[in-house]
Amino acid sequence: MSAPRPGPGLVEAVRARLARDGVEPSAARVAAALRAEGGVLGDAEVLEVVRALRAELAGAGPLEPLLDDPEVTDILVNGPEEVWVDGADGLRPAGVRFSGEEAVLGLARRLAAQAGRRLDASAPWCDARLPSGARFHAVLPPIAPEGACLSLRIPPRRGFDLAELSARGVLPPAASRLLAALVRSRAALLLTGGTGSGKTTLLSTLLSLADPGERLVLVEDSAELRPDHPHVVRLQTRPPNIEGTGEVTLDQLVRQALRMRPDRLVVGEVRGPEVVSLLAAMNTGHEGGAGTVHANAAAELPARIEALACAAGLGREAAHGQLCATRAVVVHMVRGPDGRRAPSEVCVLRRGRDGLVRAVPAVRFDGAGGWTEGEGRPDLVDRVGTAWREGR
Repeated sequence: MSAPRPGPGLVEAVRARLARDGVEPSAARVAAALRAEGGVLGDAEVLEVVRALRAELAGAGPLEPLLDDPEVTDILVNGPEEVWVDGADGLRPAGVRFSGEEAVLGLARRLAAQAGRRLDASAPWCDARLPSGARFHAVLPPIAPEGACLSLRIPPRRGFDLAELSARGVLPPAASRLLAALVRSRAALLLTGGTGSGKTTLLSTLLSLADPGERLVLVEDSAELRPDHPHVVRLQTRPPNIEGTGEVTLDQLVRQALRMRPDRLVVGEVRGPEVVSLLAAMNTGHEGGAGTVHANAAAELPARIEALACAAGLGREAAHGQLCATRAVVVHMVRGPDGRRAPSEVCVLRRGRDGLVRAVPAVRFDGAGGWTEGEGRPDLVDRVGTAWREGR
């Protein structure tokens, strides 16, 4: 029989007592405060209630078990009784609830404070990285008229190798062989796809295949890439503090990374002016560079890069010229209705007579282990040969 969970009144009384005493909510202090408030329970029950109270007071409340679940990648809170999780099985109800709207608000403010950010009526949203590495986003009323909404993106606990991704249905054998050949050839790689399509997971796996003698410099907003490689250097952005100062951007870090003798420069997510520095790096002897880009299709990548580069001050013609010169290979990831993530196509970049770059399909995967070759096949063969096709 499970131990009784504390009611909202008891939690509030213990929270008030600890605040009045000015002490941290350690297990011993929570247990003492619980007994002082009249909680007459056995030792086993006290331990369970202490755990629950600590989650309410200093942790993530009812979300704690979800944060510990290795299969959960995202936690979405739409209200006290509407909590969803995302993972290998797709989006589904989490089966947990908060005691009320105030509990959701309290958690949102507590997590924002952990990240050194402000969240109140005058600053009704927060986008931050928690000390655990999780990405945290929250919006409060009146921006969210139906109540506070929270989103937590949990960084991967570990990396995967090609065999594991194949076992999970992410990579058919031909895709595994082709992607491994691209890494060995030191081709520049740009992984595209929507949110949650598996771009970061696949990139992390591919980086694990890099030669052990190479130096990988990773630039990220949060430490999501976890390659199994002996020589990895991480650079991580820093948000502004409460006073609005101290920010360190991706663009600044990419420029620093170029001075750190990288054999492979990797940007976890290209979404701003850092695209100019990355394109320049890929064109000045830094082979094997990589990054992920949000795009609904591989064909949209050139337009996406153009928009980011032009916003950073690079002209349209220069943006397409730089992109074409990288000779990057584009791997597009999709997520099916069943939640399965897999590459749908591999494209090469070609510049047309109009000066604009197109993503030309070289290989398309059908989701059942087969593939067809497209117009870009000769360029791909020139880069990696045909050995990957063995076993068809």
